[in-house]
Amino acid sequence: MAYNPLSLDTVCAALAEAMGITPPAEAAPANPTLTDYVNTAFGGARADRIFMYNPDAIAEWIWRKYPDFCRELPDNYALELPLCSVMPSVTPVCFGTMYTGAQPAVHGIRKYEKPVIRIDTLFDAAIRAGKKCAIVADNRCSIGKIFLEREMDYFLYPTVDEVNAKAAELIAADTYDLLVVYNENYDARMHKVGPEDPEALAELRANVHAFAMFSAMIRTHWTAHNTLAGFAMDHGCHEIDGNCGSHGLDMEEDLNIVHLYRAYPARA
Repeated sequence: MAYNPLSLDTVCAALAEAMGITPPAEAAPANPTLTDYVNTAFGGARADRIFMYNPDAIAEWIWRKYPDFCRELPDNYALELPLCSVMPSVTPVCFGTMYTGAQPAVHGIRKYEKPVIRIDTLFDAAIRAGKKCAIVADNRCSIGKIFLEREMDYFLYPTVDEVNAKAAELIAADTYDLLVVYNENYDARMHKVGPEDPEALAELRANVHAFAMFSAMIRTHWTAHNTLAGFAMDHGCHEIDGNCGSHGLDMEEDLNIVHLYRAYPARA
């Protein structure tokens, strides 16, 4: 096993370019694989919708080792994008990089804390371009806190079920150009029982099922739009003593992740 060569910081500019907008000011150059995929899938046109589903802590090694728990995914992605997350490999640091395109030293979150990020983000870039943005997430989670104080909508709830119900409602309403949905259930269970415990793997299955549902809704409700949908985790995980799980270390298990993307061209 080795570290994946392309960094998580390449995703942000690729998403901006997919929408035909200027990337955030501090973003690293766009991921060429994702950019090429979008250009081909839309025939050179841009995506007018991006849907990002962000499950927490699903490592590449977990995804590859347990394909039976991910059996709905192949129907809902066309691009498999291996990435190397950033250090320390904890949630606010990694999501900070995912949506600014900047390394932690630049976006300012360098440990497990949840301040509002002040540098330019994908949300800021989209808002400047006249796009309507929303985050749907747990009201205690990192992604529900570090991107606050922007001219966009926030739907924050205490449970994953409420988050997913609201996300489904928003997809059906066909309103937002950039919609980000976060689920923390695999991470939360993995910390208590370990990454491979049946209870944790059941939450992995729940994440896969949620994305499959959202993808089906996009195919039904967003037919007028070129849409890019992503299954995009922040970091991985590993087992520690006491049959528990953790992450945050400079190791392949924590840093290697795989984003999954699919383009849905508009249909008349």
